[in-house]
Amino acid sequence: MLALAVVARMAGSGEVPWAAPDAPEWPVSPLRDLGLGLAVGAALVAAGRGLTEWLPRGDEAARSLARSLGPLSTADARLLAVASGLAEEAFFRGALLPWVGLWGAALLFGALHFVPERAFWPWTAFAVVAGVAFGGHFLFTGHLLAPVTAHVLVNAVNLPWIVARYADADR
Repeated sequence: MLALAVVARMAGSGEVPWAAPDAPEWPVSPLRDLGLGLAVGAALVAAGRGLTEWLPRGDEAARSLARSLGPLSTADARLLAVASGLAEEAFFRGALLPWVGLWGAALLFGALHFVPERAFWPWTAFAVVAGVAFGGHFLFTGHLLAPVTAHVLVNAVNLPWIVARYADADR
């Protein structure tokens, strides 16, 4: 997905997908953008946990995801979080967002997270909301540091938690 993002963006604009085409004029601020990414990631983790705890459909989606993931070590979950966060942000925000806009990229991101099983629908909806948040940070900061940080944090916290919490769920 990362390679596809680079090829698609370079074919369209001749640029790599790390920066927004109309990036803000202010200088890049790594500390600000890491902070934004951590704040948004933490808010999404809290929202996801709340939905999982309070809504039967959220709990059902988490159980189904745990079954799909199977046994996954914390180290493997964190590696998956870094790889997916970087590749998906480069593709959906860096390469697609300039072509299809914020909502188009968010809806396509949700479509990637769609599984035609009713239990997964909350996960798809959550992915659309997260896609809007990630895309907004890409447009605000002008590059991928904040959305990649947020995405990696969400996956790095949620994947091991889901696997551990539902380790014996319907296996």
